[in-house]
Formats: sequence, C-alpha cells, structure tokens
Amino acid sequence: MRRLPTAIAAAVALIGPLAVAPAAVAGRAPTPEQRAAALVAQMTLDEKITQTHTTGKGAGGISRLVPGIPRLGIPDFLISNGPAGVGTGAVPTQPDATALPAPVALAAGFDPGLARQYGVVEGRETGNVGHSLLEAPDVNMVRVYQNGRAFENYGEDPYLASRLAVANIQGIQSQGVLAEVKHYAANDQETNRKTINEQIDDRTLHEIHLPAFEAAVKEGHVASVMCAYPSINGSFACENKHLLADVLRGQWGFRGFVQSDASATHTAVGSADAGQDLELRDNGPYDEELKQAVLDGKVSMQQLDTMIVRRLAIEIRAGLFDHPRTVTPIDAAAGGAVARSVAEQTAVLLKNTGSALPLNAKGLKSIAVVGPYAQAAHPGGGGSSHVKPLYTVSPVEGIQKRVGAGVTVQSADGSDAAAAAKLAASSDVAVVVVGDVEKEGADRANLSLSADQDQLVRSVVAANPHTIVVLNSGAPVLLPWIDSVPAVLETWYPGEEDGNALAGLLFGDVNPSGKLPVTFPRSETQTPVSTPERYPGVNGTATYSEKLEVGYRWYDAQGEQPLFPFGYGLSYTSFRFGHLTVSPRADSHGHVTVGVDVSNTGSRTGAEVAQVYVTAPASAGEPPKQLKGFAKVTLRPGQTKHVTLRLDARAFSIWDTASQRWTVVGGRHVIAVGDSSRNLPVSAPVRIR
Repeated sequence: MRRLPTAIAAAVALIGPLAVAPAAVAGRAPTPEQRAAALVAQMTLDEKITQTHTTGKGAGGISRLVPGIPRLGIPDFLISNGPAGVGTGAVPTQPDATALPAPVALAAGFDPGLARQYGVVEGRETGNVGHSLLEAPDVNMVRVYQNGRAFENYGEDPYLASRLAVANIQGIQSQGVLAEVKHYAANDQETNRKTINEQIDDRTLHEIHLPAFEAAVKEGHVASVMCAYPSINGSFACENKHLLADVLRGQWGFRGFVQSDASATHTAVGSADAGQDLELRDNGPYDEELKQAVLDGKVSMQQLDTMIVRRLAIEIRAGLFDHPRTVTPIDAAAGGAVARSVAEQTAVLLKNTGSALPLNAKGLKSIAVVGPYAQAAHPGGGGSSHVKPLYTVSPVEGIQKRVGAGVTVQSADGSDAAAAAKLAASSDVAVVVVGDVEKEGADRANLSLSADQDQLVRSVVAANPHTIVVLNSGAPVLLPWIDSVPAVLETWYPGEEDGNALAGLLFGDVNPSGKLPVTFPRSETQTPVSTPERYPGVNGTATYSEKLEVGYRWYDAQGEQPLFPFGYGLSYTSFRFGHLTVSPRADSHGHVTVGVDVSNTGSRTGAEVAQVYVTAPASAGEPPKQLKGFAKVTLRPGQTKHVTLRLDARAFSIWDTASQRWTVVGGRHVIAVGDSSRNLPVSAPVRIR
C-alpha cells in the first residue's frame, strides 16, 4: 500500500474519523480533509497565520474576510452577519438584502418548515452577495427580557429553539453556503458582555443553555460554531476547554470549525489549546501573538495546521473551492414574499375583546394610524444583525393600500398625544403602533415602552374606544393599559413587509396563528432574574441560581400568574382538543407516541399549535412541566385532524453530571396537550422504565 506524504498524513490524522485516507490511497478522489491537509502542507508560516483571523483590508473594506492564497487556489472566505438576513454588521458598503422578520418572530411561528424557508432566503442571499458563511442562527435562551439582543433569539425554551435551529441551518446550508450557530454559550445579556463571569451549574447548562447548540451540531450538521464573549464558570468562552473540547468536540462529535465573536479571543495560546480555529478580528491575538507562540513552541505546528484544515475541509465539502460564490442579483420579490409570509404567520393576537378584530374595510370611512412606528417600517433591531432592506412598507402604506381610496387614512407619529387623540376621535377606528428599541451592545433599562408611548395609548383609547394596539417589540414589554384596550396584536420586528403583513392581519385576510415564545410578565419584578445577583450580576458575576427555572418554568414553579404565558396566542376562530392517546409505556427505543384530535370549532380557517408538555416524577427534580413536542395544523371551519407526535427518550431524561450523560427517569410521567403552557385541557400518564 502506498503511503501518503508525511506532512499530509499528519494533518489528515488530526481531523479524526472524517478523514478516510484509504480512499485517496486506492486512487479515488481525495476527501475534503485530505485536500485541505495537502494545501496546508504547502503554506508558509506567514500564510498559515493569515488563515487564522479575519481582516478589514479586503475589497470594499469588508471586515469579515479571510484572504485567499491565489498560488494555492484558495479563494477568499467572506462572512456575513446574521441572523435576521444578510446583516450589514459594521460594513457600510454591504449590499441591501431582504430584511426578514426578527428571529423572535420566527420562533412565534412554532413551525420548523417556516424556519427552513427563512434559512433558504438567508443562504441564497448570502451567496448572492458573494459571501461564504452567514453568522446564524443565534440560539441563546431569552433568560433576561431586557437583553438588547433578545430579538435575535428563538425565545426561552430549549426544545423550541432546537427544532427551529436545525431547520434554519438546513435551509441556509441547502444554498451552498455555511451556517454558524452562535453565541456558544449562555450569551444572555449585553451589560458587561465582554467581562461578565456566569456561574452556571453543569446540569443547567446541559438542560437549558446547550440543547439548541447540541441539536445544531448533531442534527443540523452546522459548519461552524461561534464562541461567545462571557466567561462561564471562570473561563472565557473562546478558551473554555470544557465547552469547546469536552462538550462540543468530545460529547457531540463536532467536526466543523470554531470562530470567535469579534474581539472575543483573549490569548492565542489559551484559545488555540481550547479549540478555537478562527479569530473574528484583525491584529488580534491570532496574528503576531499566535505566530510567536508557534515559533516558541507554545502552540505546535500540528495544532496550527489542524485549525486551518478544519475550516478549509468544510469549505471544500460545501463546494466553495470548486464553485466560489460570485456576486449575483438578489431576487427581491422572492425574498419579500417569504418576509411577508413569516410576518403574517408569526404575529400573536394577545387580546381581542368583543371581536374587535378583524376590521371590516367595507364598514369604515376613516382610520387613524398613529404612533412612533406608524409612518415608517420597523423591520428589525439594531447592531451587527441590522439588515439594509431592499425596500420597506410602512403600516400607513400597507393599510391605505388594503382599504383603497374609499377610506380616509390619516396618520401622526404620536409625539403629541393630544393631537393623536384628536385624530383618533375623528376616525371610525384607531390603530396605535408602539414598540421598543433593542440593539446589540446595550440592554434595555427596563421593560416599559420608551418615552411617552404608554400615555399615547391611554390618550388614544380614551378618545376612541375602538382602538387597536400593535406592538413592535423584540421581547416582552409591560402593558399597563391592557385592561382598557379591546385588541392587542404583537407583530415583533416584522421585517420589510411590515405594513402589508399588518394590513392582512388587521382586516382578516390572514388569521393570526403565532404563539408567544417568551412569557410576558405583569411587572418589572415578576421575572426569573429580578435579583441583582442573577442580573446584571454583582462584582462581575451573574449567578444562574434560578437553575432550570428559566422562563415559564419559573412562573410555574413559583406559582406566579404572568400577564401572558409561554405558548399563548389567540385566533379569529376557535379550537378544541380531544381524544388524547398516549402509549401506555415507552417502546424499546424509549419513544412514546402521542395522538390528539384538534378541531376548528369556529367560522374561519385558521392554524393551531398543539403543544405537548411533560411532567416528570418528583424524584427527577425537574420544573413542573416542559415543552417536548409541538405541531402546527391548519383547519377549515368544522374540520378535525388527528395529530401524532413521537417523543424520544430525551423527553423523559435528565442530565447526570457525575456520569456526564443523559439518564432516563423511570416512573410515571404525565403528558399534557393544549394551546399554551397554561391551557392544557387533555392529559394522560405514561410509564417509563
């Protein structure tokens, strides 16, 4: 048998089981790992260093560029920020792209199919702008409602986030570009984000904060993982050997590459030893400091080669070497259609007293559309994830287009509450569009709507009882006027098709079907992290002493009644659950089959989400109930469908720290099904051995 050249064989050996040397030896085409190893073997040390960090010196001032090596046929590696579309980041020259609704809106859809469509648009347009990787999805739990980046996440439940992350990654990577799940791990606040130390016990990490990352790796086969800013249990994420080596590569078998968040690399040796492959920063530790560490023997040449081979092999496997991405036109219509569809399917109807919605355009002569987000679209949050939209449709524009010239639509920005109230009083109906401002780099000071928006709502509803409030928020906000307003619609940050989607929802062209992926509290102090020790931390440390009780788990465990519970969302029709069937015991693989009839008992076609929660035996030490399955079903009036879901062994397991593995909890578990975490009309026990 012929042997591979020594340098190539050594590099291939570092990659692990994905490298299959015999294939190349037998005369077949070399594996991506073998091709990558052969290229690295031909690089000089200086060339190798250029492959370990990004630079801002590329064409157009792109700050997320790893320059190629033309003599070796290595193309430029270009990175786009995410996760709400092709983000501009800090690059003013970034091309416009489809501004999709914020990821928190996608989470409200409870629909992996929708998440995949979202990912297809993201992946396609990443390729359209000539880039290779999209930094998406962002799967950190919404532990802190004030978090300035809560809008980028998939809510407060790890199971929901896991299902959406896998689908989103599959959509992105189906387009021949790479996805990058972030921010690994527990990147839960912007306050002191680069210095905060988070004390999190191992079980809480594995049951709450890591499952979405695990699913991204094991099921989504994500190409890259971004390590985060915070320190976890005393070690910064990008040099945390337990998280990067033991968990990510050891327990989960990750074979992609690890990239830092911008300036999250603290030391070259520490990050290289932990397993970080690429630094997102020019002139950082992975430049001269890394080179000197190699020369001094503190980082071996073998380590350095492995860092590069991991990424190049992934690029080769995705076709980025053989078919480099080139700039092509973005299909604005296709992206806009998905943006509108997502916005329509993810809005959450929070209140609808007296069937105030939907509005009847034929019965109206005048509409007042007021508020700070009425006259301009509010497509997304701020910071590196910001997308320069191809176009926008404001609420006023969308509503006027929907009702036509026969209805007078008047608007005001709401800065003068008295003027807005006067306008509302002279109109048949008033629509008040209010919201919050979330952005990377800073948390919200509190959960209240900013400025005088609460007073604006009070003034308008006092002037016209037929007032509809529309929320543009990326996370829970306080609603002190909720009892006086007949209808409230949460549309999140709705993307570039804001106004068109809103008009369709208000006038019943679309039936709202979104469900809350985050709990809405009644007050500032009614949250799981309302103590300084938990958030923002004391003396530089945030203590996760709520443990497993994140989000709705905490409200359930504490017996607290939130304003609106996790999973909640109304419809213009009504639904009923019945005929629940549950396997009497788990099968030989630990799986349990759950079946339930979902019936549309109203007069409109609509979609309902059957949510499956599991209550473990008290001996497990778990929260009162946890989401373990869901399915969205569309029904005509009077129609019934039998929905079947299969729960795997993980649904009945806990993380055992001593053995570092998932352990099935034997005994009597209870399965409950309904339309929110607080409305579960049918339940049945199941015996797990």
